[in-house]
Amino acid sequence: MDTQAVKEKIRQLEGLTDEERNGLLALLNHQKKYGLVWEEKREEVEERLRTQLPVLEEVKERALLSNDPAAPNHILIEGDNLEALVALTYTHEGKVDVIYIDPPYNTGNKDFSYNDSFVDAEDGYRHSKWLSFMSKRLKIAKQLLSDRGVIFISIDDNEQAQLKLLCDEVFGEKNFIGQLVLKTATDNNPSQINIEHEYMLCYCKFVSNQGNWKRQSKAAKMIISKYKEIKGLNISNEEIQRKLRDWIKTNKKELPQVAHYNNVDNKGVYSSSSNSSNPHPGGYDYDILHPITHKSCPKPSNGWRWPYVTFKSYDDLGEVEWGDDEKTQPHIKKRIESSMEYLRSLIYEDNRGTTKALSDIFLGKKVFNNPKPNTVLSRIFDFASSRNSIILDFFAGSGTTLHATMQLNKEDGGHRQCILVTNNENRICEEVTYVRNKRVIQGYVTPKGEFVEGLKANTLRYYRTKLLPRVDTNQNRRALMAACTELLCIEQDLYEEQTSFAGRKLNPRKARYFAQGKRRMLVIYDEQTVDTFAELLREMEVEERIRIYLFSFNGYPHTDNFMEVLDKVELCALPQAIYNVYNRVLPKAVEPVNEEEERP
Repeated sequence: MDTQAVKEKIRQLEGLTDEERNGLLALLNHQKKYGLVWEEKREEVEERLRTQLPVLEEVKERALLSNDPAAPNHILIEGDNLEALVALTYTHEGKVDVIYIDPPYNTGNKDFSYNDSFVDAEDGYRHSKWLSFMSKRLKIAKQLLSDRGVIFISIDDNEQAQLKLLCDEVFGEKNFIGQLVLKTATDNNPSQINIEHEYMLCYCKFVSNQGNWKRQSKAAKMIISKYKEIKGLNISNEEIQRKLRDWIKTNKKELPQVAHYNNVDNKGVYSSSSNSSNPHPGGYDYDILHPITHKSCPKPSNGWRWPYVTFKSYDDLGEVEWGDDEKTQPHIKKRIESSMEYLRSLIYEDNRGTTKALSDIFLGKKVFNNPKPNTVLSRIFDFASSRNSIILDFFAGSGTTLHATMQLNKEDGGHRQCILVTNNENRICEEVTYVRNKRVIQGYVTPKGEFVEGLKANTLRYYRTKLLPRVDTNQNRRALMAACTELLCIEQDLYEEQTSFAGRKLNPRKARYFAQGKRRMLVIYDEQTVDTFAELLREMEVEERIRIYLFSFNGYPHTDNFMEVLDKVELCALPQAIYNVYNRVLPKAVEPVNEEEERP
């Protein structure tokens, strides 16, 4: 039996009250042999999306534009995150490498609002409302993840168990990577059981991608790179070791201070083990002198596992644990062999310093309760992303995710892009999320009068969600076409608008043209101008194909008109392409009974 099909039929049955319909669905859900069961609770934003379509509208006066042409374009969206996620399915489906969210914990203490009312601890549908709320958003989030994508979700004991089961259902139990623990405060619990912590669940999109998580830290990468550079000089091993030691000592302050990282040869940890992972089965034979007694420490019977240069690089970074004298073999402080162990061990940080750091940005004013630690997110993104990754947070709060992304880009020269989504309840988006990151980009003065240099190599663009009629009519298709340009700019990451095309001045009501470097995008709103643009393209030299979006009632991209220049263009018919994507994630549409205008 197709359970989903039966559920859909129950939802469409006429003559049932909401209570009767929910009762039938609950009975059907109880047929599950294993899994999470809850009663679906209607959400007002979902009902809006049955009759309306979300788009994004830029607030241009809030754009923070960098002078660096290579600066990443970060995006802040003000609006309901379900509406924003639907819009992002068009621009970013399958493109997001890392999602981090810190959703409401549903403590019953005015932290979780459902249909504009806070859910208190006595609400009999408290958990069902939260699960209904989360499941809609996580299902779309999964579609946004790239094939190598991962999602981190912060939570506490109020919903941790339910969230784990929900994520097992949405992402697949086999795609569960691990659960991290974050200490949040000093424990004063009289039961003596430590409960002052939160969790961070992590899932990947596909189980096969877990192997991509075995990464080296920035410190190890830098040492390896320098070692290879010196080794290429064709000098003796002794000279290689000396030069590497000198380089590490000279650059020690610049090396990231990370206590957990893979060894230089990426084959294991420093030990006297002779297991099969030892790259030198006979062991390495050299003397290690105790730093105080200057006498030789005892060698393992089967030799040292690492070559001397590897051991020395760790010692110079302060990662070797020495005994009181030469009688004890030295060992590495932390043994981290896999990405899983690395992740589970790195998260243990108090929030009090984080609250003060955020307060400093706002000249000592407390503007947000319990912000997430910037350093924790920066470590997570360093580990889980590449330098060109797209990072998304659709419960953005104070905007820590963007701050951490920009800081990490500065540290490793990355070009990560960050997308933040938050509502504007109590003006949080305008007065906290935006202002915080504006000051981080431009620089700010702390309450002590100290100037903090801005992260100026970043551009931030501000958007609001906007709703259009969903019913598919000719008039509404034209309205969607007119309003979708911001979506197209975001999709192509292309924002530099030109006033002319091939030397011909443009009427922005008929067409708009964007160009940056070799990349080009043309948006044609008036289908009667198609032949004109096709003619201009015949004489136009292009280095890369121009992406052309054309209005079309029937979804045909006017290929015949561009037949002679198909090698210069990529055609896409709008708004049909948007409808196609939206229809995969939107709830079932409700259309007016007496719609007079003829459908296309």
